[in-house]
Amino acid sequence: MVVSVQTALRHVPEVVRSEFARDVIAGLSARPKQLSPKYFYDELGAQLFEEITRLPEYYPTRTELTILEHHAGEMAKLVPADAALIEFGSGSTRKARLLLNAASAIGAYVPVDISSEMLLQEAAELQRDYPRLTVLPVEADFTKPFQLPRGIASRPRVGFFPGSTIGNFEPHMAAAFLSHAAERLGAGATLIIGFDLVKDVKVLHAAYNDAAGVTARFNLNLLTRINRELGGNFNLDMFCHQAFYNTERRRIEMHLASRDRQRVRVAGRTFEFRGGETIHTENSYKYTPESFDAIARGSGWTPVASWTDPNGYFAVQALTVTAS
Repeated sequence: MVVSVQTALRHVPEVVRSEFARDVIAGLSARPKQLSPKYFYDELGAQLFEEITRLPEYYPTRTELTILEHHAGEMAKLVPADAALIEFGSGSTRKARLLLNAASAIGAYVPVDISSEMLLQEAAELQRDYPRLTVLPVEADFTKPFQLPRGIASRPRVGFFPGSTIGNFEPHMAAAFLSHAAERLGAGATLIIGFDLVKDVKVLHAAYNDAAGVTARFNLNLLTRINRELGGNFNLDMFCHQAFYNTERRRIEMHLASRDRQRVRVAGRTFEFRGGETIHTENSYKYTPESFDAIARGSGWTPVASWTDPNGYFAVQALTVTAS
């Protein structure tokens, strides 16, 4: 039985009456329990993810960077003059810089991210390093409708969605995001997107269960955020990180598992946990080129170019909005 969110919040202080609170209460009331991965990215979470991207086991970031380094010139040919580059879920600007260096036609950069601290810091550093570029950061949840800056109204648009973040969405949600991106970017727009490919399970397991335990800290930090922002009393020592590959669904699943039977208070509510019960915190779907093409075509996009690495671990694809 899922508890009514409005009922649960009735006696909670106004400070926690937020989307975060509502989503957490709904997620912990669900069966099975679940939390959205978008809430990983508070200031510490964003920093931990950047640390993850530098781990030896975590191949996606360095592989995608290598693809961009080798093929940014080809991607730049798809960028029209005076274009605005709009990056969804920008985080670090490392990858955007490779495109900016290759595509002199880019006149404006619009990073869109939910993590305001990192967003503003990265935008300021980019503006310093590229003084002729118009940098217009937007603090927003890019999975929902948001306003693009007026300053790019007359510019052609190129979307940029690297990092395999598309894999965090359920397939129907990935299709919905791509459809909304097509509408937001408009007729004639291009989208450059990265996605992770199906591969050996041992490689996948190592990437999400690193020896240094950084991914575990990243996962557990979600509970720390709930404690800090929603008055929770999670004991982090009573939960452990779990990540495994679901072969049938072609996805990595991340969970936080309760080590024993316990009760936890969050935003005025009490939640029961059985020993071994988990909170499902993230999925990372892996695609074949064919399966990704099918989702893209069904969402209003036409694939025009694709690049991958010699191992076939990762792919970057260019799409254009399908002519109506």
